[in-house]
Amino acid sequence: MAKPAAKEESHIKKSDRRWQSDIIVDMIKRYQFEYIALNPGASYRGLHDSLVNHGENKPPMLLCQHEKIAVQIAHGYARATGKPMIAIVHDLVGLLHAPMGIYYAYLDRAPVFIIGATGPMAEPKRRPFIDWIHTANVQGEAIRNFVKWDYQPTTVDGVPGAFARAYSVMMSARQGPVYMCYDAGLQEAQLDHDVEMPPQGAIEVPTAPSADPAALEKAAGTLAGANRVAIIADFAARPPHGWNHVIELAETLGASVCDVGSRLNFPGDHPLNLSLDPEGCYKDVDVVLTLDIADFEKPTHARDIAKRTVVSLVPPTATWIDIGFTDIEISKWSMDYARPFYAHQRMTADPVTTAPQLTKLLKERIAKTRGLAEKIAKRKEEIGKRHNEMRAKWRKQAEERWDAKPMTVPRLALEVWEAIKGEDWVLTAGTLGDWARKLWNFDRPYCHGGRELGTGTQIGTSLGVALANKGTGRLVVDLQPDGDLMFDAGSLWIAAKYKIPMLIVMFNNRAYYNDWNHQLVLARTRGTDPGRAHIGMDLYDPDPDFAGLARSMGWHGEGPFESADELKPALKRAIEQVKKGPALVDAVCDRRSHG
Repeated sequence: MAKPAAKEESHIKKSDRRWQSDIIVDMIKRYQFEYIALNPGASYRGLHDSLVNHGENKPPMLLCQHEKIAVQIAHGYARATGKPMIAIVHDLVGLLHAPMGIYYAYLDRAPVFIIGATGPMAEPKRRPFIDWIHTANVQGEAIRNFVKWDYQPTTVDGVPGAFARAYSVMMSARQGPVYMCYDAGLQEAQLDHDVEMPPQGAIEVPTAPSADPAALEKAAGTLAGANRVAIIADFAARPPHGWNHVIELAETLGASVCDVGSRLNFPGDHPLNLSLDPEGCYKDVDVVLTLDIADFEKPTHARDIAKRTVVSLVPPTATWIDIGFTDIEISKWSMDYARPFYAHQRMTADPVTTAPQLTKLLKERIAKTRGLAEKIAKRKEEIGKRHNEMRAKWRKQAEERWDAKPMTVPRLALEVWEAIKGEDWVLTAGTLGDWARKLWNFDRPYCHGGRELGTGTQIGTSLGVALANKGTGRLVVDLQPDGDLMFDAGSLWIAAKYKIPMLIVMFNNRAYYNDWNHQLVLARTRGTDPGRAHIGMDLYDPDPDFAGLARSMGWHGEGPFESADELKPALKRAIEQVKKGPALVDAVCDRRSHG
């Protein structure tokens, strides 16, 4: 079948009438969205026509093979840029494909503007059967428990105000996805009057909250009087703000830092970074400062996964100070709010603005307090020594079983690092079980999109991170788990179609090994046969051909490689290919070295 002839935008045939869906497009342009990810559907055919013709495909649409992927691309884009992106999902059935992507965007505090459609709500306009099964009684109910807000305007005059409110709600911390649903009948109706738009000059998003001055003074006093301080940062360095406020605060205090990693909050090789050394991070601390954390327990407790028990690594006498949005916008359905966090001092405030204020107060106290600067310098030296020891230890561990086939995960991390360290690189999400964090130098605020999320999320969010970096000249790297890609293999086509440059290095252990490991734990606990733990977990016989799959989607693909020595030149070739288009290299790892 012949491809449709491309037409110059200057020759776009415009309608001689206005349509109500044009108002939605006008609002999209008003708020300067840069991309729209979608899976097409007839319920928003009116909006689709307005986007293509009235809007001239600006912002451009990206066709996705699944609604979940459309949402996840917008999620990854928000992670990398701090700016929202639109995902459009087709009425009821399309919306029901999207919830997993929406849920993770909600958990990850990612601003995603989701547009849907329904109806027609006017019964006489509905086609028999199909329009009835694609229409719901309040469609937003399907996702209401994990979006910040949803709305369905009943008239075109309600569209601009609802759109503006949704944008403000989405972007106000703590940020998260919103859902706007548009009646198909509303979209397709002719526009017969002027619609009032938001006034020019109106503020789109309110200023973030700052801490009470008295509370800040109290916190500064507590921190200045401490013998040892630990900082836990999770969402503290949201893009585009970067991490300077976290670095300056940590250096002023001489505090050890645990970067939980929902966003990249702190340089990986900074002497105060003890993120992956919890025992060293919390040893003898008497004050813990948390900056916009989602869960205080995971980074501060040792877990026994067999017994489902946790033990705190923080001394029980320590004082906890929390700055962030701990109890803001928590779900009434999902228990993502975790165990109650009983901090001794709490401030609902944005760390991006509050941390510099706290740093200023601390510097004033240090200047006035005899011996405090020397005390801070000494603990900086002690923390730095521990940091260097741990980095050397991890490097030595990575060299164990150096020639193993399949290669060890640490060896894979080192080989990729050697291949990319001379580039201006960006890691999209997963870190090879933290071995990339242990061995690489995360030295720029944009070089990591944030930690991995659940299975079935990484390729989608990675595409979003890569899209955000398109045109920058940066090398975007996705250390892609094999089980995750098996969920959404068709999404590889998107990168080839829209020329999104990225390098995928498969983290291929031919298994859903996280769950396999749980079965091994249960086998040891119960005394059953660990040799049967792979049943229902393995991804071999047949072995997926990821390189072949990538080539079929228009990528450069090589592998599989079990030998790290053979992987090395393949990585070099793939990096050269990324300058032309996406590339995938399949590295097969020994699953025993995953942790």
